[in-house]
Amino acid sequence: MGQPISRRSVLAAGAGAAAGLALPGAAARAGGHPATRVRFTLNAETLDGGEQVTSLTLGTGRLGRVDPASLTTATFSVHARATSPIPIAPGDQIFSEYDLDRPVTAARLDRHGDIVLELAYAEGQVGGGTLGYIASRGRNVQLDLDYTITQNAPVVVRGHRPVTFTDFVQGRLSNPEVDAFSYHTSRSGMKYRLYSPHRHAAGRRGHPLVVWLHGGGEGASLPDNYYDNETTLRANRGALGFATEEAQRIFSGAYVVAPQSTSYWLEDGDRFAPLIREIVGDLARRHRIDRDRIYVAGCSNGGYMSLKMTIEYPRLFASSVPVCGVIESLQPGGPRVITDDELRGIRTPTWLVTSRDDDTVPPEANTVHAHDLIPGSLMTLYDHVVWNGHQFPGHWSWIYVARNDPSVDGTHIWQWMAQQRR
Repeated sequence: MGQPISRRSVLAAGAGAAAGLALPGAAARAGGHPATRVRFTLNAETLDGGEQVTSLTLGTGRLGRVDPASLTTATFSVHARATSPIPIAPGDQIFSEYDLDRPVTAARLDRHGDIVLELAYAEGQVGGGTLGYIASRGRNVQLDLDYTITQNAPVVVRGHRPVTFTDFVQGRLSNPEVDAFSYHTSRSGMKYRLYSPHRHAAGRRGHPLVVWLHGGGEGASLPDNYYDNETTLRANRGALGFATEEAQRIFSGAYVVAPQSTSYWLEDGDRFAPLIREIVGDLARRHRIDRDRIYVAGCSNGGYMSLKMTIEYPRLFASSVPVCGVIESLQPGGPRVITDDELRGIRTPTWLVTSRDDDTVPPEANTVHAHDLIPGSLMTLYDHVVWNGHQFPGHWSWIYVARNDPSVDGTHIWQWMAQQRR
């Protein structure tokens, strides 16, 4: 579903980077060392409000031990420029491209002897994010980043030798949580990312499978069909939450799959449902997956689609978690996208989540209405979306599910999901 502009106003761009560092000619000759180039990495984390670049790692370890006393927050300066990977039409808006200095909050050595520059970042902070939101398309895109490092003072390497690095060149973006999901394309052409539970032994009947269905901003960007298989894991922690150590312990090691639609789930749910079903079936055949423990969850557009999947395939899923899902038409006076009879007919155990201040998908006409009709369903209704002291837009209630916060009678939502069997 297309989000209001405020929904992505805090998200910006991200891409990979690697920098060369070279000893100046005179210094290199004086020290008897040839000019050297090394790479640097952009280190990113997916926060609740979206992915941000949080530090840079300069591959200086092979030059010799740097004296940590020679590193301060003023030793290096960092500038970042973020731009759209696709053309922006005249009069259109993208949130947020940026061209600014990134404050260095710490300079240290990691266990490899490489220099790490910690950067200022925070929820809601513009500059440093890895996504941009194109208003007219209602889509996030992974923006191109151009990071520039300037050295302001020498560092001391080996026998008290001062070294100034030059000629920095960009390299890759690294996010261990995102990188843990492999890339795939189904036989029907739908892209998806897959987390495999390598650290957990399969149960007698195999591993469970969690299907995460993204929101409207993470599908393909129309009309240019920008289709990246990236934004589903970088825009929020929806899929990533189920791959954390905590979730993996609760589910005893689960596969997590995040398909990416070629437009909006809402736009053509009847066509998308069998494509998602195809992915689930392929994974169940290729991996040791317990067919009695397949779970579906999704947010906004994906909340609609998680309900749609339980309607179309009533015996496929052990449980369903629609988060701020769409039931009522987004067009004034339009027909419901899921009918009352369909809601009454759902037999999959269902736990709905939303927030009272959601002004994108009003809770009463959507989540609350669905809860009233789905037999035996549970519902968690928050007043606001607040996490770690930061208040997010009311539509972002998926943050709570990604953090296993909703609970009923002391049982949290992940534990409840894991207890369900088809």
